[in-house]
Amino acid sequence: MIIKPMIRNNICLNSHPSGCIASVQKQIEYAKKNLSAIDYKTPKLALIIGCSNGYGLASRIAAAFGYGAVTVGLSKEKAASEKHTATPGFYNNSAFDQFAAKAGLVSKTLDGNAFLGEMKAETAKAVREVAETAKIQPKIDLIVYSLASPVRTCPKTGIQYKSAIKPVGEPFSGKTLNMMDGTFSMTSAEPATEDEIYNTIKVMGGEDWEYWMEALDKEGLLSRKTRTVAYSYLGPEHSWPIYKNGTIGKAKEDLERACIDINKTYAESGKIAGAWISVNKALVTRSSAVIPIIPLYISCLFKVMKEMNLHEGCIEQITRLYRDRLYAAESGDPEMVPVDRKGRIRIDDWEMREDVQKATMEKMKNVTPENVFTETDVAGFKHDFLEAHGFDVKGVDYNADVNGS
Repeated sequence: MIIKPMIRNNICLNSHPSGCIASVQKQIEYAKKNLSAIDYKTPKLALIIGCSNGYGLASRIAAAFGYGAVTVGLSKEKAASEKHTATPGFYNNSAFDQFAAKAGLVSKTLDGNAFLGEMKAETAKAVREVAETAKIQPKIDLIVYSLASPVRTCPKTGIQYKSAIKPVGEPFSGKTLNMMDGTFSMTSAEPATEDEIYNTIKVMGGEDWEYWMEALDKEGLLSRKTRTVAYSYLGPEHSWPIYKNGTIGKAKEDLERACIDINKTYAESGKIAGAWISVNKALVTRSSAVIPIIPLYISCLFKVMKEMNLHEGCIEQITRLYRDRLYAAESGDPEMVPVDRKGRIRIDDWEMREDVQKATMEKMKNVTPENVFTETDVAGFKHDFLEAHGFDVKGVDYNADVNGS
């Protein structure tokens, strides 16, 4: 069949298998080119929790094709049906495993709900299996926690929680951008209730990351070399009402709380090397496209960063995270990982540069419906959004008949 993008309200309802394969291959080539010169072999065994899209996918690609790591990836995806294509993550995972096999890299991808206890047990079993296949010790030295889900069921209570993207304390209103046609609209949101704040923390906070560390420790899969990292975002003050000071921000605060507790429980006793929060750059993801004000900010930011030759996508960010931060110390001393005063890794450093932010804010103030395509990179935002679903990828024939399964 011939597959064209189906988009409703900045949400893409389908994906293209050939485009996803080409996108994964492009990221693999970047990782091989920019990490192949590293002369120390770490990590050897990586677990990517949330491996199928965005930063999680890039984390797995960089570990495997940049460092030669054995990888286990976990995500929840949907296969194709008679009426619908598979999710992009399904095609991404399939492409990753195929490219890994061709390269002689051991990998295993699990499909399931990462929040559940039985999935944690199944993952532990998979780690042992790949370690045996690769003839290495079943000790995970890199754990990336990169889950994105609107719903979570707590494995210890069975209670289901649903997140909400809302401001806290005060109503929010602001201008946002439709990246498909460049039109503006005003968006607003009422403040979250206490229950909505609590639920969002339960879904997007650090509790599940802690449960994963607890489960892997009980399975005997951690070691003194284990490094674990979870991803976060801060952004400029302009976005704080809906992000940093909103329900998402409250969840990210809990993620940082969990990082501190993981270090107290495991790093201080020598069970692991350490846990870190990596604050990453604003990028186009399946979720960021629907957060109020963010499409306008990212479109202006991309224009500025590309003009300054500072722009990075997911694979560029993660390559820099591994090479210049997480594994910057060849000695393996975790205290040498460059962090800010709160102990966070900052690879949003280029985005948050004073000159970048000043130019971006100027564009946001001056952009109009008449100059939106020249003053912002709405075209780049649209491209990245489509590419995340396998569309608008260079070299792919979108008029060709493809098998969507």
